[in-house]
Amino acid sequence: MTTYDVGVIVGSISSTSINRRLARALTALAPQAGLRLTDIPIGNLPMYSADHDSAIPSEAAEFKRAIEASDAIIVVTPEYNRSVPGVLKNALDTASRPWGDNSFAGKPTAVIGVSVGVIGTAAAQQHLRNILGFLASPTLTQPEAYLQIREGLITDDGIVTDEGTADFLMSWLMAAHEHFDRARPAVEAIPSVTGSAA
Repeated sequence: MTTYDVGVIVGSISSTSINRRLARALTALAPQAGLRLTDIPIGNLPMYSADHDSAIPSEAAEFKRAIEASDAIIVVTPEYNRSVPGVLKNALDTASRPWGDNSFAGKPTAVIGVSVGVIGTAAAQQHLRNILGFLASPTLTQPEAYLQIREGLITDDGIVTDEGTADFLMSWLMAAHEHFDRARPAVEAIPSVTGSAA
């Protein structure tokens, strides 16, 4: 089994983020699925503006390099008002610009999220898939992973206390690995010119 180096983007910058807990759980489980997960932080990114396209801020350039250096990306998203958080959308916009330098082009991705609500970030993930599709990023479609958090399900340090949930997360990681296997041969065939004129 090929081992992939996978960047993880958590779409929350909250110090108490339940999606950060989920990301820690995935990181702990990932080696069994042939994946090495590394956090790619987004909290220090400036707000995207076309004014930056001619001189990319250092934080944005570092973020883009981290995406490009990864074999694949996992995005762990909360759901805010039935969509993705603004900080995550800003990160995706930053990664896709300037025109002709889209860091997500051809980069295999998988999306997952956890919420206190019963729909478990389903609406946010659908919006996120639409964005990633426009960015020419082949995204895992099945199995979907919408988790509802309950007290003690995932500890602060990423331990999953329920065996069934741990098994589900492992099966999702294995599916992500298979998706990365399928998607990577097409990476070089996808141009990086993606975006919209501001």
